[in-house]
Order: sequence, then C-alpha cells, then structure tokens
Amino acid sequence: MSRPLIITDCDEVLLYMVSPFRDWLDETQGVDFHMGTNDFSKALRWQENGEYLAPEEIWHMLGRFFDTEMHRQSPIPGAIEGINTLGEKADVVVLTNLVDKRQEMRTEQLADHGLAARVFTNQGPKGPALQRILEEYNPTKAIFIDDLAQHHRSARETIGSITTLHLCGEPMLAPHIDCAHTSGHADARIDCWTEALPWLMGELEREEA
Repeated sequence: MSRPLIITDCDEVLLYMVSPFRDWLDETQGVDFHMGTNDFSKALRWQENGEYLAPEEIWHMLGRFFDTEMHRQSPIPGAIEGINTLGEKADVVVLTNLVDKRQEMRTEQLADHGLAARVFTNQGPKGPALQRILEEYNPTKAIFIDDLAQHHRSARETIGSITTLHLCGEPMLAPHIDCAHTSGHADARIDCWTEALPWLMGELEREEA
C-alpha cells in the first residue's frame, strides 16, 4: 500500500556543509571563505594573494572535501529527529547532488548520524530525478525539502503538484540565497526544524483527513 513520501536534500537541510567546508579550507588549504552574496563563485579567495579561486579550483576543492572530509559534517539541530519523526507516517528518501560514486558514502554518513534512509544521487536540476522517484514509489502525497530555489523551480516545472518546503539551516547562507517561496515555487520557507516539523506534520495529517 502506498504511503506519503518525503524527499529531502542533505547538505544544509540535514547536515551542515558550508561551515565545515569553510573551516577545512582555512585550516588546510590556504583559502578564505566568506559568503557575502548569493554568488558562491565569489566566496572563495586564496589567503596568499586575495584572488578569487577559478571555477575549476572551486569544484576541485568541493570534490576533495566530499572525498575526504565528510566526517566534519554534523546534523543541523532537530533535523535527524524531525526526519525520523516524519518517518513514522511517511517513507523518507534523500536526494542529494553528489556524483554517483559518493552514494554509499552519503548513506553511511547519514546512518552514522542516526538516519537510515535510501539515498539517491543526482547532478544538476532535481526535477527529473524527483519524477523518477515518484514513479517508483507512487506515493499518496509527496513533499520535497531543499535549500536551493533552483531545485524547487525544477520540481514545479517538472512535476507541478508536488508540495515543497524551502529550508536552509545554515545561517551563513540563509540570508543570501534566493527564496523559492517568494518566487512561487515553494509552499513555505522555514529555516529551522523546530518550526518546519509541525508544518510538515500538518501537511501529512491533511493527507490523512
């Protein structure tokens, strides 16, 4: 029998990513990270000369971080407990933008933090991946949680009727990123789990009514 389905992102929704990435860059890579705008490409500078890292250098740093430093990531307050509470009423899967070779690493990482969930990896807009997941699970209701507005837009453009919550639990990013709720691609914008969980439970209870 089909159940409701929660599809959640990981980085900045379940686990901090930017803050441990910043600390690793500073401690070991000679790079300063400062997120002053929504332009990630202008957040990284070499400490030696103050020059911006080139795009390929940024991607290289991100790859090295995920290959060797995922142990630095810690849960956003309330996230693991919240998702596990939702898991009592719905199936839960994780849709994360990592290359496929890191799928097992992410699964183990989340399990170590107390979340046993199926992990789907993806590259690029998430709408097509969401559609494939929905075709497999055929849920009675689907709720998508992500921290980036472009993925909410992709979800709405691909699927249309999916319920979406824009949640960014990283205070360094939250004030600077585009808001999917303001643009009309998310049903709500809530950046802390103490408020997000009641909203999400309400959406599931509305399905039961």
